[in-house]
Amino acid sequence: MRPFASLRFLALAIGALSLLALGLTLSGVNANVPVYVAAAGLALAAGMLVPSQIGAFGRFFVVFYGLGYLGLIAIFLAQPWLPEAIQNLSPPPLTGFTAAAFGLLAIGLVRIPVIANIFAIADPYFETGDRRPIRLPFFGTVTASEKWIAYILLGIIILINLAQVGISVKLSFWGRDWIDSIQNKNAPEFWRLLFQVWVPWVAVLIASNVVEFILLSVFKIRWRSWTTTRLIARWLDKGTHYRLQFNGGAVDNPDQRIQEDVNKYISTTYSLTISMISELSKLISFSVILWGLSAALSIPGTDTKVPGLLFWMALLYAGIGTLIAHKIGRRLIPLNFQQEQYEANFRFSLARLREYAEPIALLSGENAEKETLGQRFSLVITNFFRIVGVQKWLTAFTQLYGSSNSVIPYIVAAPFYFVGQISFGVLNQTAGAFSRVDAALSFFIDRYATLADYKAVVDRLSGFDKSIDAAIAQRDATKIDRKPVGRADIHIPALSLALPSGKVIADIRDVTLRRGERTLLVGPSGSGKSTLFRAIAGIWPFGAGTIEQPGGKSVMLLPQRPYIPIGTLRGAISYPAIEGVHADEAILRALDAVHLPALKGRLDEEANWSQILSGGEQQRLAVARALLAKPEWLFLDEATAALDEPLEEAVYAAIRSNLPETTIVSIGHRSSLIDNHDRRIEMRLGAEDLYSIADYPVRA
Repeated sequence: MRPFASLRFLALAIGALSLLALGLTLSGVNANVPVYVAAAGLALAAGMLVPSQIGAFGRFFVVFYGLGYLGLIAIFLAQPWLPEAIQNLSPPPLTGFTAAAFGLLAIGLVRIPVIANIFAIADPYFETGDRRPIRLPFFGTVTASEKWIAYILLGIIILINLAQVGISVKLSFWGRDWIDSIQNKNAPEFWRLLFQVWVPWVAVLIASNVVEFILLSVFKIRWRSWTTTRLIARWLDKGTHYRLQFNGGAVDNPDQRIQEDVNKYISTTYSLTISMISELSKLISFSVILWGLSAALSIPGTDTKVPGLLFWMALLYAGIGTLIAHKIGRRLIPLNFQQEQYEANFRFSLARLREYAEPIALLSGENAEKETLGQRFSLVITNFFRIVGVQKWLTAFTQLYGSSNSVIPYIVAAPFYFVGQISFGVLNQTAGAFSRVDAALSFFIDRYATLADYKAVVDRLSGFDKSIDAAIAQRDATKIDRKPVGRADIHIPALSLALPSGKVIADIRDVTLRRGERTLLVGPSGSGKSTLFRAIAGIWPFGAGTIEQPGGKSVMLLPQRPYIPIGTLRGAISYPAIEGVHADEAILRALDAVHLPALKGRLDEEANWSQILSGGEQQRLAVARALLAKPEWLFLDEATAALDEPLEEAVYAAIRSNLPETTIVSIGHRSSLIDNHDRRIEMRLGAEDLYSIADYPVRA
């Protein structure tokens, strides 16, 4: 069951306690809960009861602040019965209102489609049923539910941030009194405030920052680890990575999305979410201070008093700044998305050049590569200057706005000091509170460029996830039914093979690949030979029909161009098995069998073997894998095409002698292959321009 799956019980508890508090306040029995606090609780309960789909990540914040409000109201109601010492430690009623306001804000935000899309990327982590180890002080390593580890870490971090806001409020009043002690030349009070108030609170603040850093580091790396593992698993699940290429090119550079975008998303999501909570807490706390300071102020030169004058001035100043920043910077979002794409494409082209260095050199293709790389890099440069064109104005404005923040508060508050309405200490506190309120209201101005880049990251990750979903749906919706049967043969009663465009290229009926019979499949290029192999392997989704295969029998397919992973030679030979599965003696025998004795002393050497080995050596290495894996069925898709005929004959002889129980099915064009097979079948063009399979004499 998902944590906090239903908000109804919590909403009813909040509503009931808020009604009780409201009744007690209105009746005069208990006035510890102001009407506005109880009303905020009723609004929160109503918002939680409105039917909607709220993901796990958003639901956490709603529940966090709902429980916070519930606890605070309980404390307020119980105050008359608490000891006086504990009553003095009770938080002010404003904290209850703040908790309810934050809960309502969370409910509202998660129902905005853009925010819901952002949070949807985080939801799987906060819903996972995985259990993972975590090291705890004094308890050692324990295994616990990953989602609850995440909830607890995030909750503690939020509490630390809220405590830091409380400390900053406390220091605001300390600053007022300390400055006044200087103005009044009160040395004993000056030193008392410094050592008995400032030093302890700053020590607590420093300690809280250290603890927050440690918890945050653990939280982010666990989140990234789980999300990266999940994305890799989804990407590689049952050939999904292969099928993504058929989704109209919707996904470019999945490597970047997994390695870079996941890290950016987690860091920025945390930063923006927690920073917003912290800034909103400061906004509410220091707005109350500003409002209170404004109560005794009248417009200089008049007796006119405006309730909350300083607050409204801060709100107007920040509001105008936010509108201007949005007007200037809104074009950064699509430009940053394009920049990520252009950079990734350029990087991929460089990687391809390294991978195909030999054929490029043989073809003297360096000039063509320079032209291609130049074109791709020119897109990077052109778009970069578009970003610079927008960013320069945004930077100019944010710098102007940021520089003004240091003087605007004093410009606003100084007139009241000059006419004697406030002391110098209050002037300092007013300027500080104004700056904090303005900073909170300017949250989006200061982070506009970050938000633009963040939107691009979110679009890339959500697009990647949706493309994976589409590829999985395509796999599940395939009309090619691979049916396990009890007999030893592979039988195809009826099968049509199509291209991704939907065009049918082959219609295969009543074909049997018999167990123990070495079969050679021939036919013209484009007739569907390799496509048939892919369908038998289960990775080709386009077409319709049935393939009856022996149940529980292993199948291995060797393509013309083998995949050689970077790493040790032992790992490359063992692939797709994990390094260490096969004994070194077996690996050495396999290398001897495929005529690669020169590699026997290099098993522990790490290298990019696809760049070191020739095409023929790579094909023989792939055959060595098959000798180690010992599959029941071995499909060779021109897997020896890079070998000369004597070496090809030797490789087939090695397969026959080392894999006597393996059934071989080959695709090839050489006549020399005939002698290594018992049967030859051919893809022939028939009616309606469709290819079908017919038996062909082994000797023409």
